[in-house]
Amino acid sequence: MKKKTIGKEYIFTALILFVVLAVTMVLDSQLPGYHIVIKVIKKASVYSLVAVSMNLLNGFTGLFSLGQAGFMLLGAYSYAVLCIPVAKRAGVYQYFDGGIVKFSLPEVFAGFLGDKVGSAVGMILALLVGGLIAAFFAYLIGLPVLRLKSDYLAIATLGFAEIMRTIIQWNAIGPLTNASNLLKGYPDFSSATAYLLLIGVFIACVVLLVNSTYGRAFKAIRDDEVAAEAMGINLAHHKRLAFVISSFFAGVGGGMLAMYMGAVPAMSFRSSMTYEILLLVVIGGIGSITGSVLTSFLYIAALEWLLRGLDTGKFLGITAPGLFKNGFRMAVISVIIMVVGAWARKKNILTPDNQGQITQLVLQVAYPAIILSGVTGDGPHMEGGALLYAFGVVVVMLALLMLAAFLIPRILHYGKAEKGIVNVMVVFTNIGFMGVPMVDAIYGKEALIYMTVLLIPFNLLF
Repeated sequence: MKKKTIGKEYIFTALILFVVLAVTMVLDSQLPGYHIVIKVIKKASVYSLVAVSMNLLNGFTGLFSLGQAGFMLLGAYSYAVLCIPVAKRAGVYQYFDGGIVKFSLPEVFAGFLGDKVGSAVGMILALLVGGLIAAFFAYLIGLPVLRLKSDYLAIATLGFAEIMRTIIQWNAIGPLTNASNLLKGYPDFSSATAYLLLIGVFIACVVLLVNSTYGRAFKAIRDDEVAAEAMGINLAHHKRLAFVISSFFAGVGGGMLAMYMGAVPAMSFRSSMTYEILLLVVIGGIGSITGSVLTSFLYIAALEWLLRGLDTGKFLGITAPGLFKNGFRMAVISVIIMVVGAWARKKNILTPDNQGQITQLVLQVAYPAIILSGVTGDGPHMEGGALLYAFGVVVVMLALLMLAAFLIPRILHYGKAEKGIVNVMVVFTNIGFMGVPMVDAIYGKEALIYMTVLLIPFNLLF
């Protein structure tokens, strides 16, 4: 019986991932690469990987590390150094005679695999090399540092991150890192779909690891080190392994963040970035991979897109430059995070046992929000005031949908068979929502309204 339940969860998750990927592909085809929605998907994907890597260490192994920004820095610089085209190196390393690296991995592989395939292979290989470099440094510092516990381990890893940021900007290694100058001109994946695919593969690797014998050993160490050692688990080896693997994926995430930014300034990888990632892990739920991913997307969407008007003097049609000024957005986000976190903890929602429920809730909430934004504004390409006005309507609808998603199963007392049917209906209902951008583009806003009226009731019921 247990195996069947796990199988259903995997099938349902696979369908959800298919829907998300299909929606992203549609958005890539409809929106330009510089559109805010594409930017949000890219950055949120990167943050979700880094949050999951931190959760592997903090949530599943019980080691409190604050060195994530340092490992991301190593991955970002490794990717940039290995991918800057040879023709651009003289301009980028203008103070260091073009630098000491005289090749570019994308160009090397493009020479015998073709421009598109070769460049993609070279870029992915550069990401992996950045992850390996981060893992190598994690192994070196893990030998002495992992003997520490609790706050002392956090302080030591935080110190490592700050030291790495200082060393990277040292003029003595400027021919390699360009010292305090920017690294830029390297290639990037233009589509958000490529980001999602890569991030999905890396997060899937973490999921497989957590569900393996090594993952069970990590959890045993987290729960009780004495009992774990009594069962024959090598504490030093498994702690070091978790630390190295977590750092590898943080390094890969740093490389993809470098892609997203388009330039690598060392000052961007401060300790505040680690605190930001830690915030996503805690709010998403310690030991919950799904929670880390969903929180990353919601946080980045709110920070970079939905609440940006709070810093520009006008929000939801309200003009208040004295209140809506620089910094107010972060204050509002902090309050929202505290309220949502307290509510989620009280309801015991963001836990590993409730990942399917969390995912279903997001499906029931996210797509109608997108639809309503299109109906109340000028379609998926709307900007400015129309989008901000639509956001007010969306917030109200979100509250109603969340209430329905939690109350309806409890009122109707769904059994296992009914829940299975409900899950299938949710998937097919949201597959219908997937076609909304195409409907708007081909048939116009009127058809979009009809489609919304038909689909939203089904989403509310199922």
